Amino acid sequence: MISGFTIVRNAVTLDYPIVPAIRSILELCDEVVVNVGKSDDGTRDVVAGLSDPRVRIIDSVWDFSRGSAALAHETNRAMAACRGTWGVYIQADEVLHETGAATLRERLPECDGDARVEGLLVDYLHFFGDFDTVATDRHWYRREVRAVRLGQDIRSYQDAQGFRVGPALRRVRARPTGAGMFHYGWARPLQSMRRKLVAGQEVFPEHADRLAARAAQPDALGWTPLLRRFTGSHPRAAEEWIAARRAASEGWVMGPRQLRLSHVRLYVSDWIERLTGARLFEYRNYVEV
Repeated sequence: MISGFTIVRNAVTLDYPIVPAIRSILELCDEVVVNVGKSDDGTRDVVAGLSDPRVRIIDSVWDFSRGSAALAHETNRAMAACRGTWGVYIQADEVLHETGAATLRERLPECDGDARVEGLLVDYLHFFGDFDTVATDRHWYRREVRAVRLGQDIRSYQDAQGFRVGPALRRVRARPTGAGMFHYGWARPLQSMRRKLVAGQEVFPEHADRLAARAAQPDALGWTPLLRRFTGSHPRAAEEWIAARRAASEGWVMGPRQLRLSHVRLYVSDWIERLTGARLFEYRNYVEV
């Protein structure tokens, strides 16, 4: 049995693609556990509106006195409720491409008998500002664990970007799959982005001042190095959600280009990666096996 799990709160206000996210992993999961934090905007009704018997809702109240660690705590709550042998994790602003779902469906049984493999990796596209631009510099993770063995003391880590194993927080032994995960957290209409930055001040108190300053900027995001044009296909599950927001995103104006000395290492790193395929000093929550 393959379980899916995710967490979500105030998805309507913050314009998360939670319905496309859940639908994208329903393509390979026998159940999807959704930890719905107490919301002010009808998020629970949106999730329940999927009307799929495989979707199981956990109602909870999130404790942000933990800061961003609250996200890992709530992710662990969702994961603990899963009944499968493998769990496929997706965040509320991610959508798994249908080709990626097919790849994971094929790879999970292959890895089931290999005890060395504790997780599977997916490849990320991070959309920035609109649905035709991706951020590619080394600040954006290119791979992360999104399928894990359940019942193995694997736990969500820090702000729930990835996972670690046991009390010692050992890195997950994971295998690459090439499955495509589309991250839309920074590709929504401007007002949605501002609401996200304001809400983030509660979740990430250590970055509250910086988030408040960005929310006050006319363009909210500003320019970042190594943006590239995306010409591929978006996940089928996200097409309707994107179409409803594309017009609002067309008015997006990128902030002025402001090259800094610190950007030089990003361009050098990108050149080395293109030449060798290696991303030097890459932060990883996993060890490839």
